[in-house]
Amino acid sequence: MKNGIKIFEEQKVRTVWDDETEEWYFSIIDVIEALTGTDRPRKYWNDLKKKLLKEGSELSEKIGQLKFIFQPISLLLSS
Repeated sequence: MKNGIKIFEEQKVRTVWDDETEEWYFSIIDVIEALTGTDRPRKYWNDLKKKLLKEGSELSEKIGQLKFIFQPISLLLSS
């Protein structure tokens, strides 16, 4: 797996590439912040999950908060 940071609409979005499954994973909190401009993306995501459950949407029970482990930006830029 490779960790990285992508830029979307001038916002940093943390990503992970899984070589085995050949899939990208994105930090939903970073995506929400970039798309909505909210200054409280974790609260926005929590409220959205509650609303979706009330509407009958089926969310994975495995949704939780995961830690992204990254090198400092200066190391990424010099690589």
